[in-house]
Amino acid sequence: MQKEPLILGIESSCDETAAAVIRGRELLSDEIASSAATQAKYGGVVPELASRAHAEAVDEVVARALKNAGVRKEQLGAVAVTYGAGLLGALLVGLSFAKGLAYGLGIPLIGVDHIRGHLAAAYLEDKTLEAPFLTLLASGGHTAILYAERADKFRVLGGTLDDAAGEAFDKVARVLSLPYPGGPHIEALAREGNNIVPMPKMLKGCGGYDFSYSGLKTAVINYVHTKEQKGEGYSRADVACSFQHAALDILVRKTVEGAAETGAKVVTAGGGVAANGYLREELSRACAEAGLRLVLPAKKHCTDNAAMIAAEGLVQYRLGNFSPLSLNAEASIPLRRSANCEQ
Repeated sequence: MQKEPLILGIESSCDETAAAVIRGRELLSDEIASSAATQAKYGGVVPELASRAHAEAVDEVVARALKNAGVRKEQLGAVAVTYGAGLLGALLVGLSFAKGLAYGLGIPLIGVDHIRGHLAAAYLEDKTLEAPFLTLLASGGHTAILYAERADKFRVLGGTLDDAAGEAFDKVARVLSLPYPGGPHIEALAREGNNIVPMPKMLKGCGGYDFSYSGLKTAVINYVHTKEQKGEGYSRADVACSFQHAALDILVRKTVEGAAETGAKVVTAGGGVAANGYLREELSRACAEAGLRLVLPAKKHCTDNAAMIAAEGLVQYRLGNFSPLSLNAEASIPLRRSANCEQ
């Protein structure tokens, strides 16, 4: 087993076909081909279109990642690939390609849980980072606060009881007639508005570190529809700003509380919502006030990418956790199974 292996990461769980190469924790290349522009025409991801786009792009994206890293495929020590969670057809494209490449080269295949990839993104930002640390996971599929006890094991302190934060952003964006994906467009519109539209508290029915976004999403939809039905004007920017505050302020507060309870001195974040500028600013401020060290991955490593998959691949490589060629794609992986431990 190599000490600093060259690992190729492949990600194809949704609408991004991505490949990256790392040597240890050093990122050598990071390539993405996205079908988001095509998906935006339909207001969201169409699984069949995404799968076809992956099939057309994966070979070229991998070749580009190897070329830009300055390495030959024969030099690779392992291939890491997302096997779940995500769109089943899309996952199968990346997984099948990775299996063929690993088999042909006679090197280990490492199946990576997408959620664990989001946690591992922080390793690319701070090469000295080691567990234990607290992580805020905020994406389109999951919203949770996790305590990483060690590199391969984390504890779920709490999570969403219904919609994930990213899902709520997309649905609110739709009612505000904003393009897909909704998160960046709500963030941009919110800069023009004020936090003055009443929003429901998200603590009702939520204990500890749990969240609920369904009521908040519904409140925004009802507010907009009521105004439109009555023929009353309203500020879309104010709605976006108020929603963003309500959706993200609670994440910041509970993350800092979680660090205090667990004794964690380091906080990280992952998932597409962690690319939101307002969240990053507020999390930075709150962690500084609490005396916590914050490690935020670059924005491009918060959204789906292959660099984080390669980073988690390195963790599993060092543990000797290799996957059989019979590994199958999984559309859903429960968060607590990702944790590799009891709650």
